[in-house]
Amino acid sequence: MEIGDKLKKARTASLLTQEMVADQLQVSRQTISNWENEKSYPDIISIIKLSDLYQISLDELLKGDSKMIQHLEESTDTVNSNRKLIMAIGINIFFLILFVLFNGLIAKNNYLIIGSASIGIISTCFLFYQIIKKF
Repeated sequence: MEIGDKLKKARTASLLTQEMVADQLQVSRQTISNWENEKSYPDIISIIKLSDLYQISLDELLKGDSKMIQHLEESTDTVNSNRKLIMAIGINIFFLILFVLFNGLIAKNNYLIIGSASIGIISTCFLFYQIIKKF
């Protein structure tokens, strides 16, 4: 059984409306509806609160739902996220040093200027993407 069905079944068994659950978790009623219809997934803190509210174990809520487990793994994998952010910063610093060292050579060749600018833009975009994804 998928998490949306489990959440809906547990809510109705607890004789709660989506509005009541939303008030308890301090989210919108639409958020509860999206979770129950699996349009989105709750974060780990919300899962714990739902488990307490419905008085069912986390094991019962999460077991057997591979999509939810994958969502939780991706949203809580800070080591991998930090590694990508540090790599993006390192790449940008490396290219900055290269641009400074080879400035005279780059300035004389239009193709190197275009290539260097493209690499700089791409690496900076990757860095900003990692920063935005982090927050």
